[in-house]
Amino acid sequence: MNFADLNWQEMMDATVATLKMIVFSGLFTIILGLPLGILLYLCERSNSIVIRVIYSVLSLLVNILRSVPFIILMVALIPFTKEIVGTSIGVLGTIPPLVIGAAPFFARLVETALREVDRGVIEAAQGMGASTNQIVMRVLLPEARPGLIAGVTITLVTLVSYTAMAGQVGGGGLGDLAIRYGYLRYETEIMLISITFIVILVQLLQMAGDRLVRHFTRK
Repeated sequence: MNFADLNWQEMMDATVATLKMIVFSGLFTIILGLPLGILLYLCERSNSIVIRVIYSVLSLLVNILRSVPFIILMVALIPFTKEIVGTSIGVLGTIPPLVIGAAPFFARLVETALREVDRGVIEAAQGMGASTNQIVMRVLLPEARPGLIAGVTITLVTLVSYTAMAGQVGGGGLGDLAIRYGYLRYETEIMLISITFIVILVQLLQMAGDRLVRHFTRK
């Protein structure tokens, strides 16, 4: 193997493309997944038949989206992606399918984190006359903060894997570089460097997430 002839500029461009995909899709995933997870949690505990039906529909939709392998979901969403952002390739073309693939996953993690909140704390807030909005903002979200941060970390790590798969259908980034050079052209050096960068990225995300969880758990 000869690493001397590597095109480092291309490696850096692919790394930046991967980071852009993770940052923007992660941001929109949280914006969509957090309220969806809260809604699932609240609807599940309602005694209203109508709201229980809404919960069943939302839960089914989330399960369906989570069941579809991301590479297939990305291909199936190409017409929708073109309609939304005007292209289905490159960093811009990967963001809508990344968000649609990750938001339901994150919503389930949010729902699970909220379930871990002590019922006694919630009942105490209800006893003091707190509204649903106040319970969510002042009780559920602060109490579930370590679980929510852990959920964000897991989602971002999952998005790293998704971006690698997106490279197979023109998404760009490190996954695209590893497949294009490592698999199609047998240039093992580029594949190894791409894998190393992806592993480092995942480790950094996990370490940052774990540190934040420990910090807020102690409070």
